Amino acid sequence: MNKRITLLPGDGIGPEVIGSAVKVLKYVIEKFGVEFEFVEMPIGGASYDKYGTPLTDETLQTCYDSDAVLLGAVGGYKWENLEHSLKPEAALLKLRKSLGLFANIRPAKVYPSLADASSLKKEIVEGTNFVVFRELTGGIYFGQPRGYTEEKGWNTMVYTREEIERIAKMAFEAAIKRKGMVTSVDKANVLEVSQFWRKVVGDVSKDYPMVQLKNMYIDNAAMQIVRDPRQFDVILTSNLFGDILSDISGMITGSLGMLPSASIGTKYALYEPVHGSAPDIAGQNIANPIAAISSAAMMLEYSFDMSKASELIIDAINRALQEGYRTADIGNEGDKIVGTKEITNVIMSKFEEIYNEQALGVFTL
Repeated sequence: MNKRITLLPGDGIGPEVIGSAVKVLKYVIEKFGVEFEFVEMPIGGASYDKYGTPLTDETLQTCYDSDAVLLGAVGGYKWENLEHSLKPEAALLKLRKSLGLFANIRPAKVYPSLADASSLKKEIVEGTNFVVFRELTGGIYFGQPRGYTEEKGWNTMVYTREEIERIAKMAFEAAIKRKGMVTSVDKANVLEVSQFWRKVVGDVSKDYPMVQLKNMYIDNAAMQIVRDPRQFDVILTSNLFGDILSDISGMITGSLGMLPSASIGTKYALYEPVHGSAPDIAGQNIANPIAAISSAAMMLEYSFDMSKASELIIDAINRALQEGYRTADIGNEGDKIVGTKEITNVIMSKFEEIYNEQALGVFTL
C-alpha cells in the first residue's frame, strides 16, 4: 500500500498537533509494513499571510490528488477583521464544499479514566459513547442570499432532499453497527426547513426498520446531552445544529482536545480535530494532541481499511490515560501532567506495548 496524505497544519496549535499525529502515524504504518507519502501545504491564516488567500489553487489541487487529508486548525485573532472570503475559516468551508465532504462524523466517547475530567458529574458521563453525523455542505453556512447592512443582517437556511437523504443513510448505516438508534435533531416546531428535514429523514428510516428513529428539537437535545448523554447512540443533524452539538460534546469528554472528526464525501475524505487553533497556547508545548492523533486513527479506518491499526492507536491512548498521563487541559492534581511532545511519545510507547502483547506477528489490515 502506497498512499498519499495531504497535511494542512494551519494556524495556532495546528502545526503542533499535526506534528504529533504524523509522528504516531509514521510509527504505526512502519509496524504494519505500509508506506504513506506525506505532502504538507498551507491553509488558513498561514496561507493568507504568504499568498493573500486562505486556500490556494495549488493546495486544493494537492488535496484532489491525495487519498486523504489531515488538517490541524485554522483561524486566530490576527485575521478576525478580514472580509468573509479572506478569513481563515473561509478556507475550511471552501475545502469541504470543493471536496464534496457532505458528512461530518464526530465521535464523543468518554474514556473511563477521564470520567472525572468532565465538568459534569462522573455518574452522568461515565459510559458515554455516541457519534454525531452532521450534514456539512448545505444549510445556513452555504445558503444564499446572505449579507448585512447597517440596519440588518440575513442568512438563508436551505436543504434539498438529496442533501438530507445521503447524510441520513450514512447515519442509519452506522446505527446498524452500533446500538440501532438514531436521534434526528431539528427545530421543526419553528422552521419550515426543519419540517422538511424531519419528513425526509422519516422517509429514509422506512428502509431501516431495524433502527429506532427518534426526533428531538435542538434546544432539548442540547439539554439532554448534558443531562443524560448515555441515552444517545447516533445523532443526525444539520450543519448549524451539528456544529453546536459537537462542541457541547466537548463538555462530556472533558476537553475539545479529545474530540476527533472525519469529513467524508463520495470520493474524498478529510480528518481533523474538533478544537480550534487556540493561538494563546501555540508554540508552548502544552496543546493536547489526542484529538489529532484520534483523527489520524479514524483516517486509517475509514480511508485505508486499517481497522486493526486504528483500534491499537485508540487502545494506546486509553492505556496512557489509565496510567495517569495528561496534558494540562484534562489534568487534575495527582495526574502526570506532560506536554504535547511527551504525551505523544507516551502514546507511541503504549502502542508498542500493546502491539507486542498481542503478538499477532503480521496484522490484518
